[in-house]
Amino acid sequence: MIDVLLVDDDPLVRAGLVLMLGGADDIRVVAEAADGAQVAGLVEAYRPAVVLMDIRMPGVDGLAATAQVRARPGAPEVLVLTTFHTDAHVLGALRAGAAGFLLKDTAPGDIVAAIRTVAAGDPVLSPAVTRRLIAQVAGSAAGEDTVVGARARLALLGEREREVALAVGGGASNAQIARALHMALPTVKTHVSRILSRLGLNNRVQIALLVHDARLSAADSADSDGG
Repeated sequence: MIDVLLVDDDPLVRAGLVLMLGGADDIRVVAEAADGAQVAGLVEAYRPAVVLMDIRMPGVDGLAATAQVRARPGAPEVLVLTTFHTDAHVLGALRAGAAGFLLKDTAPGDIVAAIRTVAAGDPVLSPAVTRRLIAQVAGSAAGEDTVVGARARLALLGEREREVALAVGGGASNAQIARALHMALPTVKTHVSRILSRLGLNNRVQIALLVHDARLSAADSADSDGG
């Protein structure tokens, strides 16, 4: 059973989500919050596997709440609820450790599938939507200092680790990376784990963000002198 905490200041949205998720036999809503300030206490009390988090709330917003939750030992995964193109805070939430994001008009079946995906430890990253959103925000926000800093961090990786990191930044799954780089799937997973540990990152979403900050792509692997 996947325990879920709903965080949204709109009671109608929460009621709709409760009704919708009630149709999934492997998901249960264990608690609800109308403000990010309530999240830490509810996570402590109910130990949910997933927090479905709104961003815009009148008190503590979802960005701050996500950072607080993900800083905890044994933290639940966080799925951010947002609106496409209008909410620049999504990038901050991903940097804070959210496993991905959902649009508020996402089909019910896709929301259920996304909860199952992040509960299993995988990010929810639609390649088309995610790349557009991250590139749109990161492209305008990353100054030269950010680029230099991101490239310096990636230079800490070994050559194969860097190749895997750049592939993650391009939105590739572990299976796709294994095929492209002629690796066994467990080897890719090991590289991803080492990248997270070596760079002090929270999940593969943050690897993708770092690659975007560095303004690099998988095509840059062969020319890199950072390995």
